[in-house]
Amino acid sequence: MHHVTRELLTESFRGLKHSAASGVDGVTWRDYEEGLDERIEVLWDAVQSGRYRALPSRRVYIPKINGKLRPLGIAALEDKIVQHAVTTVLNAIYEVDFLGFSYGFREGRSQHQALDALWIGIHQKRVNWATLTSVRSSIRSITGG
Repeated sequence: MHHVTRELLTESFRGLKHSAASGVDGVTWRDYEEGLDERIEVLWDAVQSGRYRALPSRRVYIPKINGKLRPLGIAALEDKIVQHAVTTVLNAIYEVDFLGFSYGFREGRSQHQALDALWIGIHQKRVNWATLTSVRSSIRSITGG
């Protein structure tokens, strides 16, 4: 965890949405900003010593257009800071290994860009076959659920 520095934790905090609702801990961005240096020092020490433990997220369900509900986890503010910092470190390590046509969960890439690339590939390249898979249904077939 030596790549997770005080500076990175501070940058991660600054990168969070300032107007977002408080997390499961009830702490807002503005609340955390008060005494930021001390808070970051304590958080960094907990991460480096292995004492840091994420709080359990609160599960809420938001309605989708089709009438179904989508689960959403509400994390604590410090958990968001640590998640952002660790994501930054891991992206720097693994980004070079991704292929150019990989779009899933990559910074600066979206499902819309993936669809644009697919359209160009189908209409401007010679395509013999295409597949569509669903991770959820693949897991169900493996687990029998």
